[in-house]
Amino acid sequence: MLSTPDGPFINLARLNFAKYAARPNLAKALFEYIFHHENDVRNALELAALATETCQFKDWWWKVQLAKCYYRLGMYRDAEKQLKSSLKHQDMIDTYLYLCKVYTRLDQPMTAIEVFKQGLEKFQGETTLLAGIARIYEGMNDMDNAVKFYKDVLNFDSMHIEAIAVIATQHFYSDQPEVALKFFRRLLQMGVYNGELFNNLGLCCFYAQQYDMTLTCFERALSLADEQTIAEVWYNIGHVALGIGDMNLAYQCFRLTLSNNNDHAEAYNNLGVLELRKGHAEQARAFFQAAFVISPHMYEPHYNWAALSDQLGDLQSSYNAAKRAVEAFPNHVDSKDLLKQLKHHFSLL
Repeated sequence: MLSTPDGPFINLARLNFAKYAARPNLAKALFEYIFHHENDVRNALELAALATETCQFKDWWWKVQLAKCYYRLGMYRDAEKQLKSSLKHQDMIDTYLYLCKVYTRLDQPMTAIEVFKQGLEKFQGETTLLAGIARIYEGMNDMDNAVKFYKDVLNFDSMHIEAIAVIATQHFYSDQPEVALKFFRRLLQMGVYNGELFNNLGLCCFYAQQYDMTLTCFERALSLADEQTIAEVWYNIGHVALGIGDMNLAYQCFRLTLSNNNDHAEAYNNLGVLELRKGHAEQARAFFQAAFVISPHMYEPHYNWAALSDQLGDLQSSYNAAKRAVEAFPNHVDSKDLLKQLKHHFSLL
């Protein structure tokens, strides 16, 4: 392989798979080469099928490899059958994880959670299984259960980076920035050193009123951030600027956010508000429109557009936008009040 890095190490078209399938030790190495190195799923599937047949369907390892091939080919039900059959022969953590991956792709999160729990009965305290349950709850936006399982992960592995980060984030959004700061600092002590972490540290310091550290953290975040995260760092610095009342700095930060990520709906929305404060109504409308076109699920740009249209006398546009805002966030009081006011106005016409 090292002598011919560009060309094929093995000519798969000339291989007699039946011959190699009869030699278990060689067949496993050959399968891994075809599947992982050559990325040739069909030939890997053929070899795995022949090897499974050769060992009279009793080898759990080959069944898992068959399932991996089926999964890559999008044949999820076939993969499920092979994994279940494999578990009857041998309980393995990887098999449970792959089976849950299949159920997640089939959009059956509750079934995946049940499989994870079955795995935990056999392998008590296995952090990969606990973290898998937590991720599914997080994906379903059930953060209470997700945090509960992430805390269980930390009971067995106190250096699990993902669990610490999620618990820290949950504390931050629960208005406990001081507690979140402790968790993020723990990640820093463990050697995690990237732009995202310093970005989160900067936000926690700002909301915990540790202003001396806020800008230092954001400066470090800017120096470490890659192309995907630098827009978020500038956006958060813009929020800090709004917090200290420096509107010019905030405007520049949100502009820099858009220069790094042209689809940043929150930045468009905030720029619209700043333009409105300057009295530039048309530019503000353009920014609000850009924000809700990019992210129709956000209620803020819909409400801001509705309030501005109401001030400008465009009541029909205001009504439509307020209606969209209420659909996006039914508990937003200002949107409901504006909608009620407009309905009353129309009833008098």
